[in-house]
Amino acid sequence: MSESQNIEYKESWRDEYLKWICGFANAQGGRIYIGINDKQEIVGVADSKRLMEDIPNKIVNYLGIVADVNLLHSNEDKEFIEIVVEPSNVPIAYHGQYHYRSGSTKQEMKGTALQQFILKKMGRSWDDTTNDSAKLDDIDRNAIDYFLRKAINAQRIAPSLNGEDTHNVLHNLRLLSEDGHLKNAAILLFGKEPLRFFPGVEFHIGRFGMNEADLIFQDVVEGNILQMADKVVALLRSKYLISPIHYEGMQRIEPLEIPEDALREMIYNSLVHKLYVGVPIQMWVFNDHIELWNEGKLPDAITIDTLVEKHSSHPRNQLVASVFYKAGFIESWGRGIRKINEAFDKAGLERPVFKESEGGLLVTFGRNYPTMKDAVSNIQSDDGINDGINDGINDGINFTQTEKLILKAINANKNITYVDLMNDLSISEATVTRAFRNFKTNGLIIRQGANKKGYWQITEKGKNVIS
Repeated sequence: MSESQNIEYKESWRDEYLKWICGFANAQGGRIYIGINDKQEIVGVADSKRLMEDIPNKIVNYLGIVADVNLLHSNEDKEFIEIVVEPSNVPIAYHGQYHYRSGSTKQEMKGTALQQFILKKMGRSWDDTTNDSAKLDDIDRNAIDYFLRKAINAQRIAPSLNGEDTHNVLHNLRLLSEDGHLKNAAILLFGKEPLRFFPGVEFHIGRFGMNEADLIFQDVVEGNILQMADKVVALLRSKYLISPIHYEGMQRIEPLEIPEDALREMIYNSLVHKLYVGVPIQMWVFNDHIELWNEGKLPDAITIDTLVEKHSSHPRNQLVASVFYKAGFIESWGRGIRKINEAFDKAGLERPVFKESEGGLLVTFGRNYPTMKDAVSNIQSDDGINDGINDGINDGINFTQTEKLILKAINANKNITYVDLMNDLSISEATVTRAFRNFKTNGLIIRQGANKKGYWQITEKGKNVIS
């Protein structure tokens, strides 16, 4: 057996290996073999009788746990020692340090990681801890009413709770301590200014071109996390994503390029499982794909492989998950990823890819551009940049390559919006605004119909520019 998350080989005994035993006890348990080298060759131990007395005593005295210590023999009659460590239900320290076995390495836990570990061993989550600096006045009643409407509509709380006072609602949701203080979850879910208490309660969105160095514009969504998903989706719909228009009979349909239910599920997952003492959630919107990252490692019982399969739910923030469930946002059966995949399958899109990255979970999924993108994707080299076009017709006015691309995009789709142009051509809002002002000044386009339901029409002069 090679070294793994649960197996360690040591050629001889040293007292510092008590750290490894501590790490196994704090993780999923494991075995340490003394008298076997890194090549898995049995070299044996000297003075096995003394070690069989010393090792169990030191484990008890320094770690406060009992481990099975067995003397084994090889075929060559060499003696080696097996130490079997069971996982502990309580945190184990060695000289005041907490060690943890992760993969095939031992790590010392400090700071946030140690805090999360101790809470977990106590059967609690960070959102369940009391926040003594927060008061009931810090709770937004509008957020409470929003939750009640959602939860009653989802039939997950009794209609009689509608209009219940704030204190009773929080008490029923287990968001108050026994002495009436707010828990962290109460501030996250219903706080007027959660950012005042926790710097990580933000959702960052950035629109990029071909790579991360090409930032076009960005937004930061703040506020309580219960209503954050609505804000994020609304912002994505209005500014970042495309809603191709089609008609079913007389009804105008504008679905997002990405299945909205799946998009919401991914956002809900990031909010429920986020480590809120860390950095904000981050979403990168590129030309051809989107990446969503939240800080917080997967639970010990879950791997990337099992994430997409049937598994029990292991929310990092248990109270947050409970409120999201009652609001009808999520289920409690660990089916979120399967639902996302099913929605992408139904839409004919490739399934999202999940992976652990930089202490968190990163999900990457492709974008589904409308045909307008194809109409402008191959015209980048049609003309020289800043060349003079039809000087006699246009009075010697030169148009940039970007302006010509915008004109061709309008010609391909008269209903195109500023946001569509920004997304598909990877340009800023200021660039689009400047181009339209130039077009109108020089008579290249005219507006037909009302502002909201009208469209842009390219004039003959404009067509000559792109001919």
